[in-house]
Amino acid sequence: MTRHGELGAALHRWRDRISPAEGGLPEGGPEDPGMGRTELARLTGLSVDYITRLEQGRATTPSSQVLASLARALRLDDVERRHLFLLAGHSPPATDRVPRRVPPSVRRMLDGMTGTAVGVHDAAWSLITFNPLWAALLGDPSKSAASPCRNVAWRHFTEAPSRVTRTPEQAARFEMALIGDLRAAAARYPTDVDLRALVAELRRASGRFTELWTSRMTGSHESESVTVHHPDVGAVTVDYDIITVPGCDLRVIAQSAAPGSRAAEAFDLLGAWSDGPVPLTVADRDEGHEQEPAAV
Repeated sequence: MTRHGELGAALHRWRDRISPAEGGLPEGGPEDPGMGRTELARLTGLSVDYITRLEQGRATTPSSQVLASLARALRLDDVERRHLFLLAGHSPPATDRVPRRVPPSVRRMLDGMTGTAVGVHDAAWSLITFNPLWAALLGDPSKSAASPCRNVAWRHFTEAPSRVTRTPEQAARFEMALIGDLRAAAARYPTDVDLRALVAELRRASGRFTELWTSRMTGSHESESVTVHHPDVGAVTVDYDIITVPGCDLRVIAQSAAPGSRAAEAFDLLGAWSDGPVPLTVADRDEGHEQEPAAV
């Protein structure tokens, strides 16, 4: 078998072993084990035709960006990621990457945070996983796929549609904290291709980001109250807290409602409308319903 044939076979094998739900998409039928090419295309932003040609050995020069996107969507570990790059004829990327694994202890903690909208992010502020109330409150991130739209910094600095509003003072503090986080992550993971690409894209897309990034100023996150504008329950004020998990370098956004408040009533309604206590959903890309993308 040629190297390109081996690449195609490996991609097919990795695709077959992962379910759509593990990739942050609706589960397929029992007769369709694994992830389909259409689902993989949604997660990577590639076309179904291109993925087909890759698996058939007819697309022979995938870029490192394409390979990185496939590795994320297929949940490859460092050994598998290295193998993927070698099969494609690329030098393997450094393993000093932003960690995205959510350990069981953190998952248990999140399972116990009922009545709170929870989203887990990596050190670069890309969404990894979320609970049903998060999807109900902010929009379901599993309904579409387009990186880097699930990144908090990208969404804020490019002014992507959001259900969350802050005062100008809150927004300024939030921006400084995000800049500080990204600068610290860049120092800890200097060879992470995705993080470097994110910063480069933000500098191209946002004058405000470029101004703050070059100023060398930083800030820190503070507990705050923000307003969430929901299409069904209206505007509600929620407490917005960020919990850092140092051992695995994760950031947990927890949006909660004060007991007896209008927001608490809205949370009860949204919880009843959701599918109930389902496992946390893993995400790699962006949101959905049909309105605006998920807020942060």
